[in-house]
Amino acid sequence: MPIAEEAISEAEVSTLFRGLETLPGLVLAVSGGADSTSLMLLAARWAKRLSKPPQLLAVTVDHSLRKEAAYEAVAVARLARRLGVRHRTVQWRGRKPSSGLQEAARLARYRLLAEAAAEAGFRHIATAHTVDDQAETVLFRLARGSGVFGLGGMAPVAPLPVGSEAEMILLRPLLHLTKARLVATLNAAQIPFSDDPTNRDPRFTRSRLRELLPALAREGLDAQGFARLALRMRRAEATIAVAVAAARAALAPQPWRPGEPIIFDAARYAALPAEVGLRLLGEAVAHAGDEGPVELGKLEVLYEALCASRSGLRRTLAGALITLSTERLTVQRAPARRALAMRGPDRSRLKK
Repeated sequence: MPIAEEAISEAEVSTLFRGLETLPGLVLAVSGGADSTSLMLLAARWAKRLSKPPQLLAVTVDHSLRKEAAYEAVAVARLARRLGVRHRTVQWRGRKPSSGLQEAARLARYRLLAEAAAEAGFRHIATAHTVDDQAETVLFRLARGSGVFGLGGMAPVAPLPVGSEAEMILLRPLLHLTKARLVATLNAAQIPFSDDPTNRDPRFTRSRLRELLPALAREGLDAQGFARLALRMRRAEATIAVAVAAARAALAPQPWRPGEPIIFDAARYAALPAEVGLRLLGEAVAHAGDEGPVELGKLEVLYEALCASRSGLRRTLAGALITLSTERLTVQRAPARRALAMRGPDRSRLKK
């Protein structure tokens, strides 16, 4: 049997969770599908081999989007008891958005997992993302025009992508494994799992892109190929981050304080490599502005305008005012916008 379809061996189990032995506890995100059910099974096997294992808490998020979800949560709870793992179900309540449903559900899931972890006194949350998920993520971001950072895909260890009172750490111990191996592991243990039909719903972009992966694999671009690309992009991203930090220390070494302008020497800034200059500009705009994350496409337009102009440029982006003179590039908080446009026309002057 090809290794891509072999069940996870007992010898491999300890390597999946290596370094987590001293944690007080670990939350397992378990929906009931093949991947997350495998995560719970493998974590339970790992914990049983330790003299003093971390406490395991399996958390199932019921998004209240399918009536079957409640039954699937009960099945997960039943299996958790069998494996000796604590379990709880949490529910995404309230109105659901009419657009961007999958992204909203993803953020809600992480928020609910973080709340469950905080209540248990834990800081680490493990998800069952696989190399197949990594391929989908990279392909999705490639289609969206992501840069180096986005094409790095998912990292094995990362901050939780939603804010919480306590900093939560997201772990992806199965990221190098294929879904086929996880299914084989469950089949070998005779453990059933649920199937979410929304994963094949053509209304969602990820579902449509997922359908393309077999054809791409036949052309040599399989899930492992996408994973290699992601790894190389993360490696490049780390190198760029070092270069940007060095450029910041050289051009603007003083601490960037709220409300104070950030000033770069125009000639030295113009001499930076394009990616470094772009990233440094993005950091300055994000610090000075007050309108949230800076969109890469808009930042690139601004950077190109700076490169094309020697002086006299004045632009706003994400709540920041960017001014280029002959000697300086200044980034500061943009003045408050006039409220007149928000009030609408003066109806007292309109003809009756």
